Amino acid sequence: MREDFREILRLVRPGSRVLDVGCEDGELLELLSRERRVDGQGLEISQAGVSACLARGLAVVQGDGDRDLDHFPTRAFDYAILSKTLQQMRQPRRVLSELLRIADQAIVSVPNFGHWRMRVSLMTRGRMPETRALPDPWWDTPNIHLCTLRDFTDLCRELDLRVDACAALSGGKPARQIKPDGLWENWRSETALFLLSRRTEGQADAVPQNLFGEVELPKPEGVAPKRPRAKTRAKAKR
Repeated sequence: MREDFREILRLVRPGSRVLDVGCEDGELLELLSRERRVDGQGLEISQAGVSACLARGLAVVQGDGDRDLDHFPTRAFDYAILSKTLQQMRQPRRVLSELLRIADQAIVSVPNFGHWRMRVSLMTRGRMPETRALPDPWWDTPNIHLCTLRDFTDLCRELDLRVDACAALSGGKPARQIKPDGLWENWRSETALFLLSRRTEGQADAVPQNLFGEVELPKPEGVAPKRPRAKTRAKAKR
């Protein structure tokens, strides 16, 4: 399971209404439907992705996240999800704003172009970096609007969005709650996962919640739970 999918599963409330924008083959949507019993719908631009979703029995429509989000009614969903897709959008500012028109909260994950590996690669090699978060060469990548963590938090402030929770993801390690506008996180965080909402007039800034890594995830069938080890007492020295 992709590490950002694991954390998204923790964030979404059971039984909620979910729109997965850029759902690809429907892996995340199927996971949410099975484990969280969500009322889910996907939006996918490729015919191959739409066909894969339909083969999984998922509700999906073929469309472009840059152009077709305005067809969805206001507050039609509890969550709108955009997983490692914002940097592929032609109009990321508009897309982010639309997510929080059609849903109460948005879950967005973005690769951080300010991560230290990116900086070192640019400085030492003088070429566009290729890392775990961004593995494609510059001439064969769908990413057209890469950003740093600081760029993204600045955009959230410009759109008057609240960061309700944020975690850093890196190389399969457990998610780590972070303060995304912190100086060092712009160096340390390889990928960031945000839970966002729209700020209302007179509403105070949200106190970031630690929602990551705390929910017991369902265990695969046929896997027996581990038995706790019996405590052994150390022998007393004579």
